[in-house]
Amino acid sequence: MRVIVHAACLAALVGLAACTEKPQTLGSRKADTAASAGTGTAFVAPGWKVGDQTSWDEQLRIRAQRGQNEYSRAAAGS
Repeated sequence: MRVIVHAACLAALVGLAACTEKPQTLGSRKADTAASAGTGTAFVAPGWKVGDQTSWDEQLRIRAQRGQNEYSRAAAGS
């Protein structure tokens, strides 16, 4: 009976060991680079200059006012 209990505990430990999550580091952006440094792809907003912090802030301001502001979107739709 004791062997069965030990075997069941061992099987449970082996089963739970397979449930751990693997680190997801592949393709992640380094934290020490500024967001305004760009992604290295050609898909950027028109008017934004890669590496220019002022241009980055301006693009965020425009996005907040035009596309993500529900009050301005509702007013434009009526």
